[in-house]
Amino acid sequence: MMRGPLTGIRIVEFAGLGPAPFCGMMLADHGADVIRIDQIGAGGLIQKSERDVLNRSRRTVAINLKTEEGVALARVLCRSADGIFEGFRPGVMERLGLGPDKLLADNPKLVYGRMTGFGQDGPCASMAGHDINYIALSGVLHACGRADENPTPPLNLVGDFGGGGMMLAFGMLAALLHARTTGKGQVVDCAMTEGSAVLMAMIYSLRADNLWHDARGANLLDGGAPFYDSYRTADGGFIAVGSVEPAFYREMLQLVGLGDDADMLEQHDPALWPRQKAKLAAAFLTRTRDEWCALLDGADACATPVLSLAEAPHHKHNVARSAFLTVDGMVQPAPSPRYSHTHTDMPRPMESGPCATAALLEEIGLGGPEIDRLRRENIVA
Repeated sequence: MMRGPLTGIRIVEFAGLGPAPFCGMMLADHGADVIRIDQIGAGGLIQKSERDVLNRSRRTVAINLKTEEGVALARVLCRSADGIFEGFRPGVMERLGLGPDKLLADNPKLVYGRMTGFGQDGPCASMAGHDINYIALSGVLHACGRADENPTPPLNLVGDFGGGGMMLAFGMLAALLHARTTGKGQVVDCAMTEGSAVLMAMIYSLRADNLWHDARGANLLDGGAPFYDSYRTADGGFIAVGSVEPAFYREMLQLVGLGDDADMLEQHDPALWPRQKAKLAAAFLTRTRDEWCALLDGADACATPVLSLAEAPHHKHNVARSAFLTVDGMVQPAPSPRYSHTHTDMPRPMESGPCATAALLEEIGLGGPEIDRLRRENIVA
């Protein structure tokens, strides 16, 4: 078992795509005992690899959920859990016989987490989609990208992981606290469209105050302002500049040699932003990225190198804080956040295979002969 502030909480995860496993990773990283149920014969994009970072630190068992005995076995596992979560379209779990009505009847304290793109009801609930579709409906995608260009997907970070997996993990924990207080479980309906909209709360606030415009690349934080953008260096690298506050902006200008340039003094005049951006672009082209790093390091200019995925784990700050770990030869992000008192364990690869399955089934009361029979009859893998 992993140690952490969630030690003692058992969660059953029905294997799915990115945002659902991310929720499981977050819970497992912080000490929850996460048991993943894979469906025998499931294909598509579901990743079963022990080297998939999203699958780390939990145990897995593959069950044939198309059989009555397989469904019954899954219900036994769920009766032993504090919470379960799934990431299927509305109605899938009900058709399997594993919907909230059945599982909450078995275990009234159960927290039943549901991860979908559009939620459990509404006109779009049954539609297929992915991150790009969910953030398109919440207003996020429209705000991402350069002026006069197509919207640029911010990877799948906002819908799948921020507004999806992270939001579901938060909802699960809120409902688990409620269950411990009241003895009553409930369903957590997490929709990535709504979760991504919540992440835009500040931007909607700025828009309400007429401080944000719908045009892309014309605002404070979307690359419109010269003091919040990235700039190419002489060697083809990039420096990220985020000197929003006046004092940081002035220090940045001094360090790049534009401190006395009259065009740069009016920081918040959008009419001057194109000219200011051109001057900053020309200035940053005079040195390599590492030369700028040497000059800017330790300064309050809010300017940092843009690191690649290969470079980020080796930056001195990330090394000092062990922000990345190597587990079985694989570099991956360390669990976050950290705690002043509670110890969290090093992540470990997902436990799967015959031994892991047998140990897990023995925990819920099955003996060796019964486990052997379930394997022979393809009820468990």
